[in-house]
Amino acid sequence: MSHRFSTVLLAALLLAACSGKPADPPAAAAVPAAAQVHGTLEPFASEAIYFVLTDRFVNGDPSNDQREQGGAHPTFDLPLPPCDGQAGNIGYLGGDFRGLLDNAAYIRDLGFTAVWLTPIVDNPDQAFTGGDAITCTGFLTDRGKTGYHGYWGVNFHRLDEHLPSAGLDFAGLTAGLRAHGLKTVLDIVGNHGSPAWTMPVAQPQFGQLFDAEGRLVADHQNLPPDKLDPAHNPLHAFYNTKPDLAQLSDLNADNPAVMDYLVDAYLHWIGQGVDALRIDTIRHQPLAFWKTFSDRIRARHPGMYMFGEAFDYEAANIAPFTLPENGGISVLDFPMRQAMEEVFGHARAGFERLAPALYLEDGPYANVYDLATFYDNHDMRRLDADDAGFIDAHNWLFTVRGIPVVYYGSETGFMRGRAEHGGNRAYFGQQRIDAAPDSPIHRDLQRIATLRRQSPALQRGLQLNLELQGERAAFYRVYQHGDTAQTALVLLNKGDAQASMQVSQFLQPGTWRDGFSGQALQVDQVLAAEVPAHGVRVFLFDGALTRADLLARLAQAMEKR
Repeated sequence: MSHRFSTVLLAALLLAACSGKPADPPAAAAVPAAAQVHGTLEPFASEAIYFVLTDRFVNGDPSNDQREQGGAHPTFDLPLPPCDGQAGNIGYLGGDFRGLLDNAAYIRDLGFTAVWLTPIVDNPDQAFTGGDAITCTGFLTDRGKTGYHGYWGVNFHRLDEHLPSAGLDFAGLTAGLRAHGLKTVLDIVGNHGSPAWTMPVAQPQFGQLFDAEGRLVADHQNLPPDKLDPAHNPLHAFYNTKPDLAQLSDLNADNPAVMDYLVDAYLHWIGQGVDALRIDTIRHQPLAFWKTFSDRIRARHPGMYMFGEAFDYEAANIAPFTLPENGGISVLDFPMRQAMEEVFGHARAGFERLAPALYLEDGPYANVYDLATFYDNHDMRRLDADDAGFIDAHNWLFTVRGIPVVYYGSETGFMRGRAEHGGNRAYFGQQRIDAAPDSPIHRDLQRIATLRRQSPALQRGLQLNLELQGERAAFYRVYQHGDTAQTALVLLNKGDAQASMQVSQFLQPGTWRDGFSGQALQVDQVLAAEVPAHGVRVFLFDGALTRADLLARLAQAMEKR
């Protein structure tokens, strides 16, 4: 779990520090093994992820809308009564691969390097007639909903018909994104299929699973879980006999055929250009299940980065998924998300509220630097903040440890504060994308995301905090590995007035440069800077560190990481 430095390593660091010799530029020589410092060596930690609910992003090809689908239970454009003046929608709205690819340059220019898209597998062709009635604050209330979100798979081997266009299948999408410098993160489900019971009359596909050849392999038959008979009915064997999430068909982790089905399906899609996996509802299957799954996936695709959704704000409850003995699957950083809501939302708590969620030393995770960090998503109320709050949140998200994830539309504060049935998953559309650069949130996000994309220290550097208090934060990010040596000094001010900040603690003397302007700054004992209201300053030192107390503190942090 933790990377342990030896006494020999610490001595080597101190010896290097006392030599007084400046290090060669990163491109000139490799960093000595004894001086290597980093938060993580996970390659995917260099990425920044833009998360799209594909159906709600952009309708690039109206010909695949399937507007007549569903018959008596239609699936297209099903608005809800307004919640606090804003209506949600539980039908398909037309977003597709074409709309995503047409805006790949927009996502890349915003500063992102990867796109996470919701599940692409085939979902039911009707609206669900069972389940609980929808309310404004309801969660997992599914009556009348469709599978527009992708999480109700009925054939995990088949592409949902709402997504591709003529000449643009999933492999074409990933290739197109790659041509724009964007990796693909595929959202997958290993816990459940579609809603399976409580229908007044059984509906086709609901509670059923089909294989790659279209053959029926599982069928809930509109029976409650406790009425299933897997011992005598092979079509029931894929499912558990007790309910889990709402009326969703709950996949049986003890059935090897379930594992085979999922692994075969996802290997199929990975082979079409997937770079990483996001795993839905990971905590609803046992740890041993994910160990087997990850081992089988990585046997074919070594080093595949995966992160799961364990919806829990206690680090101790979600950290076990990250351990190698449990599959080494990272997780979405829910504890950090909770703190970010308090700090950057209307409560405006101080930066000190974020400190406990960092877990920089002696934490429960295999590597806290590999976590996917975020402040909201499709399953919760969007961040309720003013423009300055979003700007402050992004300045933190793109400089702090972890892999930043931003939900579509948040670059403009789209539907801020809205829950699922009140606009959280509203259609974004081409007009909003075209107008987005006019938003101050977009402008400042682009600025800090672009800097992170250019800085190995901000991507994978070890974090050493100097100050997290009130409206000010200051910390180092240090990356010394291979042929790269860079240190970032991050200064954050979320106050309403400009702040004068000075740093002397552990400060490396020499030439620093402003990360945004490139202006060189000669530093001896103190670095002083004016940080604008709701602003960020980043100073970069390119070269190996030599200051003895700093190196000793970094060695300690590496040991406790």
